[in-house]
Amino acid sequence: MAFLKQKKVAFKGDGIIIFQDVAQAIRAEKLMKRDGYEVRLIAPPPEYRVGCDLSLEIDLARLAGIEQLLKEKDATYVGIFPMMKGTAELCDIIKVTDFGQWTMVRAGNMKLAFDKNSGIIVNSSGGGCPDIPYLYAELVDKPLTEAPRPKDRGSTLCAVMLDRAFEVCLSLWQGSRK
Repeated sequence: MAFLKQKKVAFKGDGIIIFQDVAQAIRAEKLMKRDGYEVRLIAPPPEYRVGCDLSLEIDLARLAGIEQLLKEKDATYVGIFPMMKGTAELCDIIKVTDFGQWTMVRAGNMKLAFDKNSGIIVNSSGGGCPDIPYLYAELVDKPLTEAPRPKDRGSTLCAVMLDRAFEVCLSLWQGSRK
């Protein structure tokens, strides 16, 4: 068993966008990154949480452009605020477990396992979000290098955490091939 701390992201914003649901946060992150904005998915402060929530950390100096982009793309959000106490990283600790022939990576309550010889995903588990059975079908029995990113196919916090596990699996697999 090994624990890996996720690499710290250089971006540190001073603002936060609160969304009604996870799917809206994921969509806004994709739109903003595509337009060159630095953003980061984070957990919202406690007073804005209603369950499995995500928010976006942003640079308030770019607020006018961010608001314009979200308006043009009909991306809905609750509000944009200065960074508040209580926001948090989604998951700093990734747990990697070696099962001999397989490696399993856990991020939050989501787990992804792959065959160390072939790089084929052999299992995905955890979470209770409605997109998890679909993501299981999309990932299992596919090589890590050809499988879709869970965050690109799912729209829940479970999909985001599974994507974090996927990133680590892919990195471990590619690192073992060098």
